[in-house]
Amino acid sequence: MKHIIILGDGMADWKVPALGDKTLLQYAHTPNMDRIARMGRSGLLQTVPEGFHPGSEVANSSILGYDQHKVYEGRGPLEAASIGVELDPDDLALRCNLICIEDGKIKNHSCGRLETEDADILVRFLQEKLGNDRIHFYTGVQYRHLLVIKGGNKHLQCTPPHDVPGTPFRDCMVRAEVPEAQETADLLNRLILESQQLLSGHPLNIRRRQEGRDPANSIWPWGGGYRPAMTPLTVTYPQIRRGAVITAVDLMRGIGRYAGLQVIDVEGATGLYDTNYEGKAQAAIDALREGDFVYLHVEASDEAGHDGNVELKLQTIENLDRRAVGPIMEAVKDWDEPVAIAVLPDHPTPCAHRTHTAEPIPFAIYYPGIEPDSVQTFDEEAARQGSYGLLKGDEFIREFMKH
Repeated sequence: MKHIIILGDGMADWKVPALGDKTLLQYAHTPNMDRIARMGRSGLLQTVPEGFHPGSEVANSSILGYDQHKVYEGRGPLEAASIGVELDPDDLALRCNLICIEDGKIKNHSCGRLETEDADILVRFLQEKLGNDRIHFYTGVQYRHLLVIKGGNKHLQCTPPHDVPGTPFRDCMVRAEVPEAQETADLLNRLILESQQLLSGHPLNIRRRQEGRDPANSIWPWGGGYRPAMTPLTVTYPQIRRGAVITAVDLMRGIGRYAGLQVIDVEGATGLYDTNYEGKAQAAIDALREGDFVYLHVEASDEAGHDGNVELKLQTIENLDRRAVGPIMEAVKDWDEPVAIAVLPDHPTPCAHRTHTAEPIPFAIYYPGIEPDSVQTFDEEAARQGSYGLLKGDEFIREFMKH
């Protein structure tokens, strides 16, 4: 049996009064995800272990069965793997956002949808002005980039910028958790302040302001760690002989590489509401035809949740259902080798909260021959009645892969 996980990042949400106290998954028109729930079995999954921040790197690697107490090293090393940066044992790799600061406050975590081509100009500029043998900036995608500090200490308190929109940035700067990390914290804070001086007057940002767009006027390092020790999925699950991950997000590419999966890039995949759903769905079908495991990750709903945009998040959920889930189900239904399909988010990103939360998320699994439970729709409330109950740790992936 082949296996595909279709993941809508951040799809889960809270009840919205304007939607009749329904969650977005309850309110959205999702006939294909509902069909998976109706024909299969549902449950809840705790993707964020107690004591861990509800980041996508934690949630997605947990879904794949990785014990966070053994492998968690933050987003930085995953970003490094995704863009082919080899880390030495003492390299501290940090996710490095380009963000917008206005009136001393973090206006947003993404500087108003920065294009990668423009970001590359700014990252190269920062490397020229601030980089040296110890400090290196690497271009990633859009606003998501990489900062590597040789000999850096990872025991830092770094605030994800998407958690604190509207907060004075100085209240959220890097703090050392142990005395040995103070030098690294001081270095990162100095880089933040120096980047603001350099980026504010850059011609690209001057042009962005003239055009009424948010400038990318500060770096924001966070999610630091060293190279993680992750056993490839092909070792843990021998039935996975050839697996793939399809995503527009660097951290997911990094998880995929460490997990031993082929990373497939799709033209027009943006990580936003305008992503190429059809292209990603077709890439998943092709990869599943040639291999036996696919992790299809779609970021759009998470970004809409961070923006607090209920209407846009509804659109992204319905787009995923109509333009990806439906075509995949139709393509594989008559294959000689049956296909198991799971659909789920990684964590909630409630529009009212505008950042991730750690509540359990709904999931549904279908494969030919499964005995359905009583659940008829795919959403947070319906999944509570599912026959799988509440799963934790690697229970989801082991249940999914045993068929």
